[in-house]
Amino acid sequence: MSPTHDRSHSDDLLSFVRSSPSPYHVVANAAQRLEKAGFQELRETDDWTAGAEGGRYVVRAGALLAWYVPAGAPARTPFRIVGAHTDSPNLRIKPEPDTGSAGWRQIAVEIYGGVPHNTWLDRDLGISGRLTLRDGSSRLVCLDQPLLRVPQLAIHLDRSVNEGVALDAQLHMTPLWGLGPTRPGALLARVAAEADTDVAEVLGWDLMLHDIQPPGYLGADEEFLVSPRLDNQISVHAGVTALVAAATAARPPAHIPVLAAFDHEEVGSGSQSGAQGPLLERVLGRSVAARGGSAEDFNRALAGAFCVSADMSHAVHPNYAERHDPDHHPLPNGGPVVKVNVNQRYATDGTGVAAFAAACERAEVPWQPFVSHNAIPCGTSIGPITAARLGVATVDVGVPGLSMHSARELCGAQDPGLLARVLTEFVTTG
Repeated sequence: MSPTHDRSHSDDLLSFVRSSPSPYHVVANAAQRLEKAGFQELRETDDWTAGAEGGRYVVRAGALLAWYVPAGAPARTPFRIVGAHTDSPNLRIKPEPDTGSAGWRQIAVEIYGGVPHNTWLDRDLGISGRLTLRDGSSRLVCLDQPLLRVPQLAIHLDRSVNEGVALDAQLHMTPLWGLGPTRPGALLARVAAEADTDVAEVLGWDLMLHDIQPPGYLGADEEFLVSPRLDNQISVHAGVTALVAAATAARPPAHIPVLAAFDHEEVGSGSQSGAQGPLLERVLGRSVAARGGSAEDFNRALAGAFCVSADMSHAVHPNYAERHDPDHHPLPNGGPVVKVNVNQRYATDGTGVAAFAAACERAEVPWQPFVSHNAIPCGTSIGPITAARLGVATVDVGVPGLSMHSARELCGAQDPGLLARVLTEFVTTG
């Protein structure tokens, strides 16, 4: 892959991330790209038997499932699944948001996922998410402007701030957005006006904060990307790229390529749009039935299926190398990592390593092994959930980076393109 191609992919990724401040925006932008490639949306309440071939996708809240059925593919054709997630750790607005203290107007928030609190301090924050209206419809909203800020306590008032965690300062995460007395309903009125919606029609909402600083390149040679939400929009973007490539290739894929982009992975995946739920199993089963397949055909399709669970991973940190396994030091721009954990925090086994390594060889993409330090338990991903729920072979992979879960993360500028390239090879040829 040429540097020009890598930069083109990274430029597109940064544009995607900037326009996707919430899981709902991720889904909308991914769906728009799929539709440009000829994919059609299916509603879960529709009859799927008409037009079972070609590209289709389903949206459920902050999750998107998409697949492509080549013409004439038997109902038993195995799936090639790319798993990812649309959500990122952040600050989410509470149901009664308008609050204040000591003459300041503030917004009440709840911490979502594993947030390093200090990374959200002293940053200019906007508001994004969706409004749910009286008629049941939803309206995306994004106030990409400096509305809010969580101010850090001055060092003069907390001399311990550089001595440890500064827990007291980090726990007070209520952002300010003005002076004066609390005004109940003020925040919702502002958001509804931005969405050109009558606030009286808004009965529910899912709103969150995002850092408005745009993503970009870093380093003497711009060899790094710095951006919010790289975990895990890198993988969603790469999965969409791979699925579109498979659907538009001159030669149809040998399998059924699938993208499963779930919500709520950062809080355990247990929701109607999360990997622990039945969404993927139901969608895949209905896609088989729509082609006249039986339960036996569905089971055969799953038996031959393979899943690549793609999620952000850790590069070795130069200031804390002792926190990493001494023999496994993934670096940015060294290609995607294959994540292994014998306690099944990742679903990778030797068969999965071999399958992914073979795809990397065909795509001429380098890859790196990753395993956590024995004394430091690793995170997990949707890989083990998918493997256990569907009983399909699964390998966990990801782009190595630093500052994971921070308000602003870092990875190599070449790695997103390398991941997309090997995922394209995976879903196209298996």
